[in-house]
Amino acid sequence: MFLRRDRSGLSELARDPRADHYPMPTVPEGWYAVLRSKHLRSGKIVNLHYFGRALIAFRGSDGRATVRDAHCPHYGAHLGAGGRVVDGQVECPFHGWRFDADGACASAPFASRPPRVTLGGFPVREHSGLIFVYSGAGEPLWEVPEIPEATDRAFARPIDDVLQSRIHIQEMRENIVDESHFHHIHGQSEPPVQELIPDGPFAEIHTRFCKPVLGYPVDNSFDVFMYGPGVMVVRTTGALITMTAIALTTPIDDTTSELRMLYYIRRRPGFPFTAPILKLALRLVAFGEVREELAIWDHKIHRSRPVLLPHEKGIKSLRRWYAQFYPPQSPQALEDLALPGTTRDLEPLH
Repeated sequence: MFLRRDRSGLSELARDPRADHYPMPTVPEGWYAVLRSKHLRSGKIVNLHYFGRALIAFRGSDGRATVRDAHCPHYGAHLGAGGRVVDGQVECPFHGWRFDADGACASAPFASRPPRVTLGGFPVREHSGLIFVYSGAGEPLWEVPEIPEATDRAFARPIDDVLQSRIHIQEMRENIVDESHFHHIHGQSEPPVQELIPDGPFAEIHTRFCKPVLGYPVDNSFDVFMYGPGVMVVRTTGALITMTAIALTTPIDDTTSELRMLYYIRRRPGFPFTAPILKLALRLVAFGEVREELAIWDHKIHRSRPVLLPHEKGIKSLRRWYAQFYPPQSPQALEDLALPGTTRDLEPLH
């Protein structure tokens, strides 16, 4: 059985300042899931903090979700700190100005007409039990497809695991194509063979996942679907477990990112206790492995020109695909498209 290494001393390890430096912009352009639908009830405000900004979410009079800047344009009060939702409009706790789901000021006490000001916000989509916002210039040109497992009763209610790490979200995504770590961290006998198949803002990987889990051999298909920089769906199917994992990576600020994992386990007809047992096994195995990775991420530095072994081709492919979500002349977009060699025996990223 695979033995996990002791990382307990990492919490006391002094942090190298280079670990907070990245040449790429903090927020790649794309869709991000900022909230689960069930956590946004009508008549309530939910406070959020992403993209280095204080945000609020609420539902308008028609039930539509909206995500907007948290601070009132009138005098700067935080609308989520004592504010309330009245008839689908958010009311400022300081002076009573109200804003609708589109951000427009709907009323202001003692004003003859509503001031022509708006709360900044984002394009919002809601499906698959999630609320997505689009961060980027202009209106979005592509959409995140619906994820059927999120509403399919053949799958048990998800395990919801939310974590933070001092790392850029691009490096979180690179983890799925880091062939060698599947052996060293996840206990596979050898690195998987992977080929990234790009399709505009989407990409796919189809491989296999083979390792012992709690003493049982697992040999599953492993299909990865990436929808821009912030949303990834992993489907794995086998005799012991069939599961869909939704991996949501979202920038919190210049140094910190959020990883939200939603694990949907498929129920086995006629075996009602299978899903709870598999959920427990998943918590025992996957949770520990993910936290081991986060402990490493918290202290790693970004290598624009990593030294790669000949079989380590995934990072190169993913960085080239990922560069489209940055401005064309950003340092990272340019570096990842033309990188020099380093040694004869090791394959450089180029």
